[in-house]
Amino acid sequence: MDAPASSGAVGASPLVKRHRFSTRLWHWVSAVAVIVMLMSGLMIFNAHPRLYWGHYGANPDPAWLELPRFPGWATIPSTYDLAGARRWHLAFAWVFGTSLVAYLLWSAVNGHMWRDLLPRARELAPRHLWQDIRDHARLRFPTGEAARRYNVLQKLSYGAVVLLLLPLLVLSGLAMSPAMDAAWPWLVDMFFGRQSARSVHFICASLIGLFILVHLTMVLLAGPSNELRSMITGWYRLPPERAR
Repeated sequence: MDAPASSGAVGASPLVKRHRFSTRLWHWVSAVAVIVMLMSGLMIFNAHPRLYWGHYGANPDPAWLELPRFPGWATIPSTYDLAGARRWHLAFAWVFGTSLVAYLLWSAVNGHMWRDLLPRARELAPRHLWQDIRDHARLRFPTGEAARRYNVLQKLSYGAVVLLLLPLLVLSGLAMSPAMDAAWPWLVDMFFGRQSARSVHFICASLIGLFILVHLTMVLLAGPSNELRSMITGWYRLPPERAR
């Protein structure tokens, strides 16, 4: 985020530069890649909609989770095509993985990670956390200068997704590849087996899907035009200060 720069009529809420170009670019590239990967992943899951722990898993084995097959409107391709789904999934996995590594490295270099995503000690105080939870539950979103920065719940959720779920998703996906046995055998062992890696991959993908739904809901409630403008152009109109 950059220093505020006012724009518009006198008395109007100022426009401030909220998101860097690198953040906006990664947001939209990863959004497309994740959606394609989620939908193609559901088609891959449809080939065997059962999850196991350990190295092995087949129809006779007890599964910890068994789901009905997902409908065609939720999958890529929309008709059963395991080979096609794998091609879609792998192609966009490279797009996603490359953009993620580039974003993390650049965010570390330009300070975005430490300045905007890392919670401050005072923000992690129980009283501050509880107040932020109460404000969100009552749909009392930040106003004024506070709105230009991520609040602590955003920092914790974005940090968990970017620094934990997404890397775990990539590593568990690599661990499912048979080629990893020869190249990085320790990666499969790290997940205690290929079937465990598949389960972790599904859990992480489900949590990311849930995060997307919550994120979109918050965007709609906070004002979609202003939020979308900030993620497309970088400019965000600060909501007027709430009356005390």
